Amino acid sequence: MNDRTTHDTEETAAHGARTTDVTETFVAHRNLLFTVAYEMLGSAADAEDVLQETWLRWAGVDADTVRDRRAYLVRITTRQALTHLRTLGRRKESYLGPWLPEPLLTTPDVAEDAELADSLSMAMLLVLETLTPAERAVFVLREVFELAYDEIAEAVDKTPAAVRQIAHRARAHVAARRPRGVASAAETRRTVDAFRRAVETGDLRRLLDILAPDVVLLTDGGGVVRAALEPVVGAGQVARVLGRIGAAAALQPAEVNGDPALLVRLDGAIDTVLAVRVDDGRITGLYAVRNPEKLAHLGQGTSLSR
Repeated sequence: MNDRTTHDTEETAAHGARTTDVTETFVAHRNLLFTVAYEMLGSAADAEDVLQETWLRWAGVDADTVRDRRAYLVRITTRQALTHLRTLGRRKESYLGPWLPEPLLTTPDVAEDAELADSLSMAMLLVLETLTPAERAVFVLREVFELAYDEIAEAVDKTPAAVRQIAHRARAHVAARRPRGVASAAETRRTVDAFRRAVETGDLRRLLDILAPDVVLLTDGGGVVRAALEPVVGAGQVARVLGRIGAAAALQPAEVNGDPALLVRLDGAIDTVLAVRVDDGRITGLYAVRNPEKLAHLGQGTSLSR
């Protein structure tokens, strides 16, 4: 083997080692990056697109020059998610009926992280929808993932001082709108089980006992399947809607976005994901995702992490 061949062989081996290193780093942080993107977008499909774009940019970086790889990857993901968030905002403007986040079947470890589960709940994701893109990015990175202000500043292309102001404004905004006195996972599970039995048996009296008087039902059909185009408000109205479900469908308990929920199955196929918000032992919010496009990503439990 001549010197040139030896050099080429060593260079090929070194390149292979670098590629392996870059790939392993991305895989090690993938759950975190998906969680960041999903919390910012409320869309699993868009979050997957963001991860693909993050990978393409990361693969072109000389990883040896990156001091903090986790922070660098989060920065790429955040910037890509901000771009998608603005596009997603335009799509929502023309969306038919209520828009709800794409539900995720989550693994038990997500529910065990109370702060992560709270930030992923349907109710909380809808609160985050009321923030500006910059406020949402800063809030998620600071409050959920506990990044330092200077790290967030690099991710959103603002000064640390500006990020502090945005964080303060976002916290106040969320605090005024976030669910208060939300039940524990155990209490929610008991309430959801009682709710399921009432719907399945057509026990209207029991159902009215479980629903708060001012309960709100949001149904997201995306204009593709039948769904209410406006919120259904009040225990009586919501109970009448739910009464149509029991006889035709099977209700399966599941963990959705870190909380106990129900999968509504028709002829074995998932027709609706029904997430709930429980306050003081009663259901105050029901979130029914029926849009088939938003159910396409339901499969095995999604692993998320902070």
